[in-house]
Formats: sequence, structure tokens, C-alpha cells
Amino acid sequence: MEKKKNNWFKGILMSVLYLTAFSISAQTLNVSGTVSDDTGAEVIGATVIVVGDPSKGTVTDIDGNYTLNNVPANASLQFSFVGMVNQVIPVNGRTTINVVLVTDTEMLDEVVVTALGISREKKTLGYSLQELKGDMLLETRENNLANALSGKVTGLQVIRSSNGPAGSSKLVLRGYSSLTGDNQPLIVVDGIPVENFTGSSNNDYWNPSTDMGNGLGDINPEDIESMSVLKGASAAALYGSRAGNGVILITTKSGTKREGLGITVSSSVGFEQILTSPEMQNTFGQGADGIFDNRSNYSWGPKITGQNVTKWDGSSSTLQAFNNVDNFFNTGVNLNNNISFQQQINNISIYTSLTRTDDKSMIPGSDLSRTNLMTRSLAKLGNSQKWTIDTKVQYIQAKANNRPLSGHNNSNSFRTMYLLPVSMDIRDFSNPLNEFGSMVWYGGGQQVNPYWSELYNLNSDSRDRFIFHGSLRYDITDWLRAEVKGGADMYTNSTETKLYGGSPLSNTGRYSMGKNTFIETNYSSMIVAQKDNLFGKIGGMATLGGNLMKQEASGISGSSGELEVPNLFSLNNGQNNPSVGESYSSKKINSVYGMLQLNYDGYLFLEGTFRNDWSSSLSPENRSFFYPSVNTSWVITDMLNKMGTSNLRWLSYGKVRASYAMVGNDLPPYQLYNTYSIGKDPLGNTTAGLGSTLYDSSVKSELIKSVELGADFRFFNNRLGFDFTWYKSNATRQLINLPMDPLSGFTSKKINAGNIQNKGIELMVNGTIIEPVNQGFGWDVQLNYSKNKNTIEELYEDVDIYALGGFDNLQILANVGGEYGEIWGTTFSRVEDESSPYYGRKILTADGLPTGNTEKKKIGSQVPDALLGITNTFNYRGFALSFLVDGRFGGQMFSTTNQAMQFAGTAAVTAPGGERTDMVLDGVVPTGDGGYVENTKSITAQQYWNTVTSITGNLGIGEVNIYDATNIRLRTLQLSYNLPSKILANTAFQRVRLGFSANNLWLISSHMNGVDPESTFATGTNAVGFENTAPPTARTYLFNVTLAF
Repeated sequence: MEKKKNNWFKGILMSVLYLTAFSISAQTLNVSGTVSDDTGAEVIGATVIVVGDPSKGTVTDIDGNYTLNNVPANASLQFSFVGMVNQVIPVNGRTTINVVLVTDTEMLDEVVVTALGISREKKTLGYSLQELKGDMLLETRENNLANALSGKVTGLQVIRSSNGPAGSSKLVLRGYSSLTGDNQPLIVVDGIPVENFTGSSNNDYWNPSTDMGNGLGDINPEDIESMSVLKGASAAALYGSRAGNGVILITTKSGTKREGLGITVSSSVGFEQILTSPEMQNTFGQGADGIFDNRSNYSWGPKITGQNVTKWDGSSSTLQAFNNVDNFFNTGVNLNNNISFQQQINNISIYTSLTRTDDKSMIPGSDLSRTNLMTRSLAKLGNSQKWTIDTKVQYIQAKANNRPLSGHNNSNSFRTMYLLPVSMDIRDFSNPLNEFGSMVWYGGGQQVNPYWSELYNLNSDSRDRFIFHGSLRYDITDWLRAEVKGGADMYTNSTETKLYGGSPLSNTGRYSMGKNTFIETNYSSMIVAQKDNLFGKIGGMATLGGNLMKQEASGISGSSGELEVPNLFSLNNGQNNPSVGESYSSKKINSVYGMLQLNYDGYLFLEGTFRNDWSSSLSPENRSFFYPSVNTSWVITDMLNKMGTSNLRWLSYGKVRASYAMVGNDLPPYQLYNTYSIGKDPLGNTTAGLGSTLYDSSVKSELIKSVELGADFRFFNNRLGFDFTWYKSNATRQLINLPMDPLSGFTSKKINAGNIQNKGIELMVNGTIIEPVNQGFGWDVQLNYSKNKNTIEELYEDVDIYALGGFDNLQILANVGGEYGEIWGTTFSRVEDESSPYYGRKILTADGLPTGNTEKKKIGSQVPDALLGITNTFNYRGFALSFLVDGRFGGQMFSTTNQAMQFAGTAAVTAPGGERTDMVLDGVVPTGDGGYVENTKSITAQQYWNTVTSITGNLGIGEVNIYDATNIRLRTLQLSYNLPSKILANTAFQRVRLGFSANNLWLISSHMNGVDPESTFATGTNAVGFENTAPPTARTYLFNVTLAF
């Protein structure tokens, strides 16, 4: 009887429990809480989803808070964040669930995007790769994305121009590896290579063409999710003949789950001012030999003491000095507005954005407007969601007006400004036309009034560009997938120039126009297999794929010459027949590539890759070339953990790596066979002629062999990390134009020869000085340091010197046994007899003036010894402050600006301390019988500077104006504040961020008399150790507001 009672009681109890459970399972709740890490700091952006129903999910806000509605009371929630252990927690009817996520020691190496767009754990890589998140690039608010990389990547040198808002920048990774190539890394956006044209098509010293910017500058930082920089040959080997200078992989945003609507609006306004300009004297006025002359081009006149003088226009005024650079330049204004939408709806992710940039430069008349429109969608299809479609369309329209004109010519307004007599006021010419419609100027030579150039010497261009791709992926199994992809980069550039009549440049005016198009298409397919513990503890990964690439470029241009009817801008209005130019080129590369990786127990990795390219630009016998690589990675801490022998609590992570690879540089099209070009002589007769270079169909692609060793160690729970790399590469089979005797009918011949070596180290240090607790104060530091030795090991037989660029008595050379880019110029004549008591002394004339040696010698090198960037970041309760100090150490630059200003008497060095006293130079004078005597003759400052800046050639004695290019600057400063979510709780806003940023803020140290070492004359060449009266460089201040709905 007692037993029956017990059974009856148990039955009632079970029924109650079942009914309770059923009631809970049928109930839905609103669950909220906070996600924090093991230090107590809130985790921003952690993912919270309902297990089994990923459509119900959210991410934590800036305070680590989340809310999920309509959650089944018996469901479980999964909490995840990169680098932390996922947690699955049953709801059990609760409405508040707070979670602490702990660091996952197995996932310390984050997932990064590698070659061919494959995402992999960083710990598996046996080579150096550095990743930057999109926010790091966006915070600087740079017009040109290339400039946002300054100081942020070890081994990367950003070589800037100062040519206005649409000016170019050149990227060089781990030194120069080619004598004739552009030495820039390949740019790949979402798996599709894009053209990174840079600088001017003509870099002539006298009349260079305008700087057309660089292709990377078209990419909108607002759209970037991440950027991976593949530095070494092993990292880039899967790109074969296009990877000789490294690869930069850009991944754009594809849409993630957002609270609210997923709409973000960002707006910024910026102001641009002169950072630095050449140092000028302000104590001596217009004239020569101390005498005032209102028609003179020089500032060798009398000392300015407030005396009355007659100006160029006949009026009387007090002699005084003017700062014409400051008076001429404006305060530039930059406006940038962006609206974007991103959201994940079930299995479809979408991102779309529209950005408009309007930059009115501080350079009068120069401006840039750019529109970026991008849409990308990613969708998983099918019942099992094994199909993935990824599509993107990106459109860029950029328009530039009045790109700065540079070079040693009368159209260069900046040269005019630097050389204008300091006692003249440029503002006197702000009304640039006289009553006859001609240019107003003081008549001192053939210079052009800068105000006239702003209005009547015009150039404009527009670029319409599309970048798009589409891919289809099928996950065959959980370890095997296949993918096909296609994409293209295409653009059209349209240019127009209008030169009005009535100036020294032209009596009636000139007109020209042009259009060029470029398109590159890529079609690829790939199979990827990956499985751990395939044979015991041995796992592996393999890929096999192919690619078809085609490039086509064409152009047409026309020029009227001198106009018949003044200022009627038409090609048919020329006094003579218009000149017409056209161009066309086409190139294809077909490729097969693959990769095989083996790993043992997740801590020891061995990988090999191969790529074979077939290029249409090489002869059939040589167009196939094979590029292999091998690399290994050993994660020491993972091994110790798996063996259960790790007692080194102070060591959070340890990895060593090594790699060897071969990559290349291809030949441009149409450089195999000697063909004739067709033209017309002045009488209209048809002509045909050969080019100046003798081609050889047996040439091959350049070959680069590289070895790399590295280590990555992190200490004290990841608060301190070191990533060290040593590398050495040798670029052989250089494709060079070897000079020939002009009597042969050619000036050079194309050959394979040479060996360029780069050897260096890279060090990246990350440190958390103060770790934040509960959103308290935090301080992080990152240091990027690199040192590279770029040398010429050999050229060709008895050829020891190869010219990279230069002008007249200054050249930039590749010299066997020396560095890439040595600067060679003339020097002072000195006593060379070592037995003479005057050995090494300067030789002067009988009048006490210096003499020069016309034989060129090495006076410097354009290659820096080291690069350094240090970023400090501070955080406190929604506030963030960061600043980057970067520096270039070593190397030299020749300054034409200093040379020209010294000759004109405007340079500060011509009047030290505001005075010009006669001087007796330290030197000796030849006696005529082989002997020397001490100099006793005094000379004036004008005599000295006129001599050293003009003898031995157009650029004077080279060693006088070679300067140390070392410079340190406060590159960026950012301050931002995110409003707390509790303030926004009852508003339409999900996020409100206020920001301030400043770029190129402070030139802390430099040695070029106010000329910025970053104002390189021509980024489109490999001779970058030279500047030529470029515009002053600028600093910018920007204010930004970001609103998320």
C-alpha cells in the first residue's frame, strides 16, 4: 500500500514538472544583459545569437549591452567575439543574462585575409603579413588612401608629392627591386587586381605633365573592412609575375547584423593650411649689387630700412618685405559626406554607400570633387546554404581642376612665388588683366602672373571608373569547396587644357584635349580542401586554381598649337593643322597556381605554393615562367600547451617562421620586336621610322629570390608583443635599356642583366601600458621600425652605372657596389695631391670665388636608412585620443628650390642674421706653378651665391644643395567621443560619434631650409631623391560627426 502511494505521488510530481517545462517552452522573453571580458571591460561588438536560429541575433553596443526580443524561454544563447572563447548559456526563463568572455589562447592568432582572398589563421603563416582594420585607415580622413598608410606598416615607405588635393603618392615595400618597373605593390580589391597608375606620364625637368594622382587614391576608406599587406615574396608568391614588389589586399565591407535600421551618416569638414614653406630672407629688396631696380627679378638690392622707392608701376611706396607665399595661398576647405546602409537579413548581407568629397585646395584655383558609390551583397542559398554568391559594383567619378603645374618653367606659379623679389607684393597683381586684356606683370622677364595662371592657364580632367566582381562558391562538404570569380577594373580619363592669349606663354592661346581608357578583366576558379586530423594529428589544406587576365589600354589626344582666333578653343582653330596622337596596347597573362599545407596537431605548419604564368608580352619560347615558394611556422606555445608542459605563465604566445620564394616582374607589351611607326613630315609627306630602343625577343621576365626569417612573441597575457622579421631578396634578370652608340641607329637595347639586393629587418612592438578596467583609462602603444639596405650587386659585363633619372649636371644612378638611387653631382674643386699641405682645401679663383669640378661624383643617396612610426592610443569612458609620430632617418635629397632661391637672393641663407657682409672664403688660390697660396680676397654674398648656383651646369655645384632628408613629424592626431548608449536609449540613434583629426600637423625636425623632404618632384619615376620648386606641403584639420540609426 505504501508503495502505491509513493508511485501516485511521483506521478503527480512528474506531471507538474512536465506542465511547467511545457509552459516555459511555449513562453517567449525579452533578454538583455552586458558582455564583458576577463578584465571587467565591456566588449563592444560581441555577437549574441539564439542557438539554432541565427536570424535572431544582435551585437553589443558601445557599453557592451545587448537586447534580444522574443527569445524562447527554453532556448540557449551563444556569445562570441574574435579572440575569445565562445559561450553557450541556457536562458531558463531569465530576462537578464550577463556574460564574461575569456581570452582564447587557441585563437590568439586572428583570422586574416591572405593571397587569393583566402581567410586563414595568422598563426599558420610562415611569412610576414600585416593587417590594418578599416577604422585605422578612415580615422585619418586622408583624401588619398595611400597617405593613410604612413607610419602604420613596417617596411612601407610612402613617397608623397605636394601637388594639391589630387596629387599622387608612391608606395615602396622593402626597397626597390627593379631598375625600370614602378616598384609598387600590386593592389587587389576583393580578389580583383586594380590599376595603381601613379604621377605624371612625362617627368621632364623643364615641362613635366600634370600629376594625375594614383589609382589607389580612388578607393574610398569608408568602404574598407580591412587591408592586408603581403610584404615578402612568399606572402605574394601566388600572384606570380605581378608580385615582385609585394601585394596589398583590400577587403571591402559586405554587411553585418546591425541594431536599428543599419543606416550610418557621416559628415566632415576640414581646413587646409601651409605646413612648411622655404625659408626666405626679409631684409634686402629688389635689385642687384645693393642697388634698387624695380624691373629686376632678384633680391640683391639695398637693405630694407623703410626708404621711399618708385615701384614697377611708377607709384611711390615705402620699401618693405612681404610674405608672398602666405599672401597668395588660401585656406583650403574639404567637405566629405557619406551615407551607408548595412544589414544582415536572414542569410543575405548587404552593404551600400554613397560618398561625396569636395576639396577646394589652398592652392588658388585648384580643386577636386569625387563621388564614390558602392553596393555589395553576399547571400547563402539553398536549403543547406551551401551556395554563396558575392557581388559588388563600385563606381568612382573624380574631377580635378587646375592641377598644379611644376618644373623649371614660367607656368610654375610656385617657382615664381619663391623667386619674386621680397619687396614686391604679389597682391598688386591680383587683378591680372590690363585694359587691353593682356596679362599684368612688372616686366622682369618671362614669368607668368600667378593670379593670371589661376584664371587663364587652365587644365581639367575627369575620371569615370568601375570596379566590380562576382563570385559563386559551393561548399561540397565541410572540408571541400569550389569557387568561380570574375571581375574588372575599367576607367576613362578625359583631359582638357585651355591657355588664353596675352601672356609670355602665347599671344593668341592654345588648346588641347585627350581621352584614354583602361580595362583589366580577371576570371578565376579555385578548389579549396581543408581538414584537420586527417591522419592522426596530421591535417592539411590544399588549393588549386587558375586565372585569365587581360589588359587593354587606348588613348587619343589632339592639340591645336597656336590659335588663329584668340581664345576660341577648338582643335580646328589652330594656325596650323592640329597634331594628333594615339596609342593602343593589349596584354594577357594565363595562370595556374596551387598550394599545399600540412600541419601537425595545430602547431607545426609546412606549406608550399606554385604559380605558372604564360605572358603574351614575351616570346613563345620564354613566356612560361614558374614561381615556387615554401614556408613553415612553428607555434611553440601551442605545442607546449598540447603537451601539458607549459608553466611559462608570462609567455602568452610564441611562434617562429621561415620562408623561401621566387616571384617576378613582367615585361610591358610590345617590347620584343622592332617595328616602324608611321607619321607625317612638316610638308605632309608620310614618314616611317624605328624606335630608339633595339629590342631582343629572347629576353625573359625579371626573377626575384627571397628568404625570410621571423618570430612573434607575446608576453604577460598579451600586454606586450614583438614581431621581428629578417629578410633578404635578390632581383635578377633586370629588364634594362642598355645605352648604345647612337651611330648604330639606336640609343639603347633591351637586355636581361643585373642583380639588385634588399636586405633588412622589421620590428613591430605592441604594448598595453595601462589596461582599462570597467571602461577606465587605457593606454596602448604600437611601434613600427624597419631598416633596409638596397644595393646594386651587378649590372652587365663592364657596365657599372645605370641612370634612373636626373637633369644636366645632377643624376640619380644605380651604381654597382653602391646603393639604389645614388645622387651624383658636381663638387667644389679641391686640392687632390695628398702630399700637398693644402690637401682637401677648396680651390678658388684669383678673385676669391669658388671653382667647381665638372666631373660628377656621389654626393648622396635617396634611400633612407630606417623608417619609424609610433602610435599612442588612449581611451577613457567613450573618449579616444591617438597620435602617430613617424620619421625617416638617413638618405639625402637634392633641392632645386634652394638652388633657385639662392641664385635669386630670396633664400634666408643669403642673408644670415638679416645681414650681408663681404666674406673671405676659406680656400687656396693656384700660383700657376703647381703651388697654392691662402686666399685673401673678399667677395660679396651675391658674388658667392651667384657663382655656386650656376657654375658646372644648370643646377650649380651639386654638393651645395644636397640635404639630409631625415625628418620627424607628428603625422596624425585623432580625438573622438562616443555618446553613451543610455543617453541614446530613447532616441532614433544607435550611435553618435564626434571626432577631430589633424594630418601632417607638425614637422618636428627637418634639414632642408623649410622645404619639405616629402615634396618629391616625380612619383612616377624611380628617381625620387629630387625636388623642383613644388607647392608647399599642407596640414589639415578636420571635424567629423557620425550618426548611426
